[in-house]
Amino acid sequence: MNKQTLILVLNLLPFIALCQKMIAPGSPDINTSYLKPQKSLYTVYYVKDTSWTKKGTMTYDISYENNQLIFHYKYTDKSNEWSNIRTSVADAKNLRSISYQSESSGSKFNLDFGETIRGNYYSKKTKKDKILNLKSPGSFIDFNLADNMMTTLPLTVGYKGTFSQFYYDDNSDTLTSNYIIKEVKSYAYRSPKTGNHDTWLASVLEESTGAIYNYVIDKQDHRLWQREMSLGNGMWEICTNEELDYQPIKSQFNKEQAVQQITTGSSVITGTAYAKDNTGKKLGGLVNTAKKQFAPKGTEITLFPNSAYYEEWTAVNKKIKKQGKIPEVPLDSNFGAGIKKAKVYDDEGHFEFADLLPGTYVIMASFDFTNSYNYSYVTGYTNYYNYWGYTGSNTNYASARQHYRDQAHIEKRVTIDKNGEKKEVNLKDN
Repeated sequence: MNKQTLILVLNLLPFIALCQKMIAPGSPDINTSYLKPQKSLYTVYYVKDTSWTKKGTMTYDISYENNQLIFHYKYTDKSNEWSNIRTSVADAKNLRSISYQSESSGSKFNLDFGETIRGNYYSKKTKKDKILNLKSPGSFIDFNLADNMMTTLPLTVGYKGTFSQFYYDDNSDTLTSNYIIKEVKSYAYRSPKTGNHDTWLASVLEESTGAIYNYVIDKQDHRLWQREMSLGNGMWEICTNEELDYQPIKSQFNKEQAVQQITTGSSVITGTAYAKDNTGKKLGGLVNTAKKQFAPKGTEITLFPNSAYYEEWTAVNKKIKKQGKIPEVPLDSNFGAGIKKAKVYDDEGHFEFADLLPGTYVIMASFDFTNSYNYSYVTGYTNYYNYWGYTGSNTNYASARQHYRDQAHIEKRVTIDKNGEKKEVNLKDN
């Protein structure tokens, strides 16, 4: 390369940088249809090497009103002692900023965006207000919306672009900073709840500070699975999506129907709860001699209507437990409203439920009890001799009774066919 050509290339470098795709409100790359009305929860960790320290949680809450996107952000530290709340309002189609409000432990302020950005800044430390009149720095993305803006882009391998973020700091005159999308590549993200997902890993450089941001964004629904931010000295802040919408149970739990079924009928279920009605059961070659072990007085018995929801919940969790890869699915938060409780009222395991409508019910009980078995053991030997010497021996045995603690876990389905019926059941652990 000759000297003249080298000078030309060097002179063109700033121009080439400026020609990189700029992403701003109204850019055809921004597709706000991916920003669904929803609430997302993220757990925030500080990570260094293999050490993960939980620092708090943050929520992203998106809603729409009058062609405006309303975004609520809340960060809460792990001790729940303080929080940071931010609300941004933007044009629902292009993300042009309309207003911003923020409150933290140190300040409270609001901004209205236009050719002049007007607002008020209140310092909780000095207890003084400051009227804000700021010249608009041009086209920008509200920093509070930047994470969500990343999910609207047509990411693909090799995608690049630059966007300007607006951020007000009372201690700085700088209002915007450029963020450069340096690299986008395919990435396999594994959720502890829903397994593997095909995603994009987008790496972004904050030009003014050199900070790196990594975004893990789903290729299908553009969900933000994880956001990483470099903090320096090998430390990263990593925010992981907790999937508030995770619900593998397709059947819906009907709270009103369940409550009605256990409170408005005239049928009765009575029963006896007991364990080990199995005299003679072999226990490791020894004989169990215990008879019925009744549930102790005061043992809690649980009853609730059986349903398609509960059957599916049981089947799904059985499969999850067998695979051992993801956590089991919790019951619907309203499930407890359809549960009825009773207690064993005597020493023979008796319980009763009233006010039931016809239908199938699940009855459960768990209790500890003492069981026992007989066993024999060698106490010695008797040897026999005659004139010529040893002729043989007999083994001497004795017997004893051994007690041990055991547990009963019982689940039984009982069907009432008509209103007013009285059903008697044995709640037995085999």
